[in-house]
Amino acid sequence: MTVERLLDLGAAINPGFHLIIAALLAAVAKDTFTRAVALIGGPALALLVMLYPPVAGVEVSREMFLGFQLSLYRPDSLSLIFGLGFVLAAALGGVYSLHRRDRMQDAAGLVYAGSALGAIFAGDLITLVIFAEVATVASALLVFAARTGPAYHAGLRFLTIQFAAGLLLTAGAALYGLEKGTFLIADLGGLWNGLLVGIVDPASAGGMLIFAGVGIKAAFPLVHNWLTDSYPNTTETGAVVLSPYTTTMAVYLLARFFAGYDPLIWIGAAMTVYPVFFAVMENDLRKVLAYSTNNQIGFMVCAVGIGSTLSINGAAAHAVAHIVFKGLLFMTMGAIKLRVGTTKASELGGLHRTMPWTTLACLVGSVSISALPFFAGYTSKTMIMTAAESGPGMLIVWLMLLFASAGVLEHSGIKIPFMAFFSHDSGKRPEEAPFNMLLAMGLSAGLCLVIGIYPGWFYALLPFPDQALEFLAQDLVSTAHIIQQLQLLVFAVLAFMILWRLKLYPAERPGVIIDIEWLWRKGAPEAGPALAKPMRAGARILAGLASIVIGRMQMAARQVFASDGLVSRKVPLSATAILALCILGLVMLVSLFQ
Repeated sequence: MTVERLLDLGAAINPGFHLIIAALLAAVAKDTFTRAVALIGGPALALLVMLYPPVAGVEVSREMFLGFQLSLYRPDSLSLIFGLGFVLAAALGGVYSLHRRDRMQDAAGLVYAGSALGAIFAGDLITLVIFAEVATVASALLVFAARTGPAYHAGLRFLTIQFAAGLLLTAGAALYGLEKGTFLIADLGGLWNGLLVGIVDPASAGGMLIFAGVGIKAAFPLVHNWLTDSYPNTTETGAVVLSPYTTTMAVYLLARFFAGYDPLIWIGAAMTVYPVFFAVMENDLRKVLAYSTNNQIGFMVCAVGIGSTLSINGAAAHAVAHIVFKGLLFMTMGAIKLRVGTTKASELGGLHRTMPWTTLACLVGSVSISALPFFAGYTSKTMIMTAAESGPGMLIVWLMLLFASAGVLEHSGIKIPFMAFFSHDSGKRPEEAPFNMLLAMGLSAGLCLVIGIYPGWFYALLPFPDQALEFLAQDLVSTAHIIQQLQLLVFAVLAFMILWRLKLYPAERPGVIIDIEWLWRKGAPEAGPALAKPMRAGARILAGLASIVIGRMQMAARQVFASDGLVSRKVPLSATAILALCILGLVMLVSLFQ
């Protein structure tokens, strides 16, 4: 069999399966070479077959299963760009994880990546739901892999919330598929500007359930704490593997199903703003990055809600750029976690002396997430900001995104590198990160620069490449955009410096920031006993009333049915006759006046 024939065969299979097969190899690998083949070779193979041949908008395979028509593999320009981000994340995560010998983490990470990749290439709702639920189980294993008490409890909470989201998604998919008479995504709606997006009606019962399930996975406000709870409790590699997939897969599903749905604009805008305040106060730098993830996903959700070709391009571009630069930042914090044993800002500082390469990588990730011109974040976020600025009635939303952009610079662009590597001297002198970690960080930093300096190839892969290349030629490096972004960054830096100099910046102290998770981590357990007392009192009152009512009923029954009751007593004949006459007279009076 020729190489071309093998590629043709492999290209007909959903790329997610290649990663899942690689996970089987990782699960039994006993030496570094075999692990490297699984962790790096699996994503490389998936990328190769994903791009060969370049198929778009064609259902590569359709199967019948239990009477349902399934489409296991349907690539188009939207799924291809997200798939590129997932494969890059899997490969970089594999390189980053080579120092750790943990077959469970290796296999779970590849299954997680493969399932997320399979979900975005799925051509029907049933296949999509199955892949999404496999991803849930695999991702939970990465939380449990830390094998600590906090990780165990965080993993249980993670599973509970993700299973709830999965049930909503499954029920919604079932209802919507039955309503439409098909589960094939291509048959649920028509093309919009040549792309299959916005195909689900959110007003239908099934659409609402799908929206709710995807919203939990996207970490919408009030259901976001599974993200900030789980990421800081994983191993040094776990957060790197966790960060790219679940929320980004949710962004893809929102674009595919609900592009142009107006409520997403405000949900996304809110997501960009509120994490800024928590990130400023948070002491654990990996949790700061988790809040920052929530913030960045908000930009994508808002862009999906705007629903223009520019905004959808921006959402897709920012999803991939975010995978790269946020993964890089999690890598630097993972290196600190490995060498120092903590990522709490109050216990760090001065690490640049012995970890210079990790420091440099963190700085590249920080300026990228801050959208400094000619770095990855600027290339993608500028599209979203321009789409919001040019939309009618979008001034408030644009101002919210502008504030959130300054907040990102403050907590991820300044706070994380400053507190970890500079700030006060903690006295710690750890070794530099292992070579494989530095290699993964170097590759990620290089991608941040390549995307920022040479964005043409990147824009050509976006869902609407013609419009993206037009934006590149006319707007991306315009003087107005560059000056606006530089002004924003300079203002944020000056604000931080002034607050720090005047000792007004929130001090880094050990503790737990109270967020909405208080409701289920502390509020719910305390609410139980608090509510039980009045409920017990109410139960006693109801029991007393019931006892009185039952007693009265028993007394009435005794008077009617007992042999010595009132009804059973002998009544004189004269009294009976008088009573009969009275009743007869009453009847006659009533009849006279009718």
